[in-house]
Amino acid sequence: MTKLAATINETVEMSGMSRSAIYRAIKENRIPKRKNGGRTLILVSDLEKFLNSLPAAEA
Repeated sequence: MTKLAATINETVEMSGMSRSAIYRAIKENRIPKRKNGGRTLILVSDLEKFLNSLPAAEA
């Protein structure tokens, strides 16, 4: 079964981004967050959209 949502730690691991960069993107509303009790979740589809919106690296 494919995960639909990820915790912050899982988001960091999946994206390769730092924890602070993830929190910054959330604060800037570039990655929407969900709450389940005290746990913050990121939908995998939202993470993919965010990563796809980043500019391509120059060669």
